[in-house]
Amino acid sequence: MATDFAAQGADLELVGIRKEFPGFVAVENLDLKIPAGEFFALLGPSGCGKTTTLRMIAGLESPTQGQILIGGKDVTDQKPHQRTVNTVFQNYALFPHMSVLENVAFGLRQRKVSDPVAKAQAALDMVELNHLAQRRPQQLSGGQQQRVALARALVNRPALLLLDEPLGALDLKLRRQMQIELKAIQIEVGLTFLHVTHDQEEAMDMADTVAVMNQGRIEQMGAPERLYDRPKTAFVAKFLGQSNIFVGEVAEADDTKVSISFKGHKLTAPAERVEKSKGKVAFGVRPEKTMFHESEPQASSDLNILGPGEITDIRFTGVSNQYQIDIPEIGEVTVFAQNVGKSPVVELGAQVWVSWRVEHGFGLADLPTGEEDID
Repeated sequence: MATDFAAQGADLELVGIRKEFPGFVAVENLDLKIPAGEFFALLGPSGCGKTTTLRMIAGLESPTQGQILIGGKDVTDQKPHQRTVNTVFQNYALFPHMSVLENVAFGLRQRKVSDPVAKAQAALDMVELNHLAQRRPQQLSGGQQQRVALARALVNRPALLLLDEPLGALDLKLRRQMQIELKAIQIEVGLTFLHVTHDQEEAMDMADTVAVMNQGRIEQMGAPERLYDRPKTAFVAKFLGQSNIFVGEVAEADDTKVSISFKGHKLTAPAERVEKSKGKVAFGVRPEKTMFHESEPQASSDLNILGPGEITDIRFTGVSNQYQIDIPEIGEVTVFAQNVGKSPVVELGAQVWVSWRVEHGFGLADLPTGEEDID
């Protein structure tokens, strides 16, 4: 069965897509290519244009300008039912009066496809729900309903499967279980998956490639590990996880390192991890790459050091402790210390220094909002 699906897979290309609504532009000059068989995530906050983009691909909205190509074929003006695309929505949209099997077979019957029941049973096998085939949707758990919706989409053998916040209605444990199952199904069937979500962890866990969208545009795109380790804009650095950001004038720059002057301190990052090396630049470091010390660390060309400061907040999150450290004249710095037994310091009010290795820093192409005019 997987072979049949894989043979149907196709790439997706958006060329110069723009979508205007009265009074605002939802998507602006969007170019995107998703290779066949890839699990691709479009990630961004509410209102960034990601769901509008998905609806245009599905044929539920028409772009103001631009082209949509699936498998090299221009489908911009095609109706939804003419496209080799299926969508799984957050609310599942199952027919309550039909059995699970009838829900999955419904689209096949409508299109007069031969042997709809056998094909529906095969799709239910794929999502491991054949034993519940005769139940009604309301007799299933949220996760089971989600799998029925997935089977109903897969049974049509689309070239492209669109997932619109499909796990949003599930609780945390079930959501994580379904992330694993969705990825396994995608690998098995070989389809192109486009997953729209605002959940950073969900996108990072499942996708081969993530595109971070903001205000109708893609800010950065790449493998999840690359985006997280090397964000290029302030939005990506803050939206995809947490970052400590420091803004200062470039003081030194050569082929290997760039340093900024930040409130009396020199902060350094590798030149290959810095987007611009002149003028005012925002440097960043992820909280888990930082550490704190009860006494001032020895100065080193491989280490950035700030402090001393006071621990003002401690939060236990299970895998780590999160510390807020208030450093005079600098502000708050966040440090994550992995929970491996004894944390280095646990009491509020303790005086500590913060450090991180130069190799873990990065320099952004822009400045955080509100920093543009601050000297």
